[in-house]
Amino acid sequence: MKLSKLVRVAVLVAAATTVAAPSAFAQAKEQFFPLLSYRTGPYAPNGVPWANGKQDYLKMINARDGGINGVKLTYEECETGYATDRGVECYERLKGRAGVALFDPQATGITFALTEKVVADKVPLVTLGYGLSVAQDGMAFKWNFPLMGSYWTGADILIQHLGKKEGGLDKLKGKKITLVYHDSPFGKEPIPLLQERARELGFELQLTPVTAPGVEQKAAWLQVRQNKPDYVLLWGWGVMNSTALKEAQATGYPRDKMYGVWWAGAEPDVKDVGEGAKGYSALALNTSGTQPKVIQDILKYVHDKSQGTGPKDEVGSVLYTRGVIIQALGIEAVRRAQERYGKGKVMTGEQVRWGLENLALDQKKLDSLGLAGVMRPLSTSCADHMGSTWARVHTWDGAKWNFSSDWYQADEQILKPMVKAGAEKYLSDKKMTRRDPKDCQS
Repeated sequence: MKLSKLVRVAVLVAAATTVAAPSAFAQAKEQFFPLLSYRTGPYAPNGVPWANGKQDYLKMINARDGGINGVKLTYEECETGYATDRGVECYERLKGRAGVALFDPQATGITFALTEKVVADKVPLVTLGYGLSVAQDGMAFKWNFPLMGSYWTGADILIQHLGKKEGGLDKLKGKKITLVYHDSPFGKEPIPLLQERARELGFELQLTPVTAPGVEQKAAWLQVRQNKPDYVLLWGWGVMNSTALKEAQATGYPRDKMYGVWWAGAEPDVKDVGEGAKGYSALALNTSGTQPKVIQDILKYVHDKSQGTGPKDEVGSVLYTRGVIIQALGIEAVRRAQERYGKGKVMTGEQVRWGLENLALDQKKLDSLGLAGVMRPLSTSCADHMGSTWARVHTWDGAKWNFSSDWYQADEQILKPMVKAGAEKYLSDKKMTRRDPKDCQS
């Protein structure tokens, strides 16, 4: 009897172990997305919808699809306040988490600080529409992915648009164009491209910095009034944008002569100004509104289940949608990596990097993701970590944004030599070398 009892106990222990092992394995099958965000401070009005869009997309993929081929998606937010030092602290705290996929720093300054760190840590940086412009060169920047555009492509498209308004780029000769910019790495990034275009086309470029965070701009706009530029380019973020529009109104500068970067063209930038911002235009990387299927799915699977990260009425806004796109591209990079390294497996940062470098999102694929009409097709490669250099212009009518141009593509004849030269200088300064072409196959 004693032997029989021992056998039964042994069988029960073995059975319990057999049940526990798959359970523990299932818990380990989690792809982790660290979410650097800023929900406090002067940049919060813009940072919050961006962060909410990213979170809601993760929740939707888990609820609708059960994750990526059975791999659950997890996340943790870390508040940076848009401060570089806090961003680095968040990175150091979260980079060691199991299954970490990638980092989206949400700030150019933080991107600059992390660019060297990720090389050693082997985790990719996704900087959609921001960050280092020269990082388009994937042979020099293996871990940086400025998807969909950089500040150089944005600045070039704005110059193209102004040229079209004047009847041709040659008509910009002798014009005055003032850049009112956030005095930070973000605001300074477009200057080399604008200087190159000024030399080529013969317009006068005036530089007017605004001290962060940009709540005090009276001196800057008095300077604008004195210089009487034909156009003002606004490179602002957060409270700086609405303040600039209010100061332009106060000093009598026409808002229909003002054009912002795509981080100065969302609802928080104009809603408090209302009619006073009428006629102001800005670049647009994506659409807004609740019509796209991806937004409808988020409403259905997340907000209708009372699982939304923020208020329902912000869903589909400009920056919310951009957050959705950023997260969607990150998830598609994981999915692409799984195609090579194993479906249903948690991908390492290095494998996700390969996925980001081999994105192939044609229109058919975008349609299947519910992103039809939201963004243009995007295709990356070992050499090109941007994948798309297109943008449109939209204009505020006092109540809503309306597209006021067709798609523009940045001029590669201008950009490619600048990117290559800038990348070579970066590598030289850091005593680094270009990737071996064989590395593209690994």
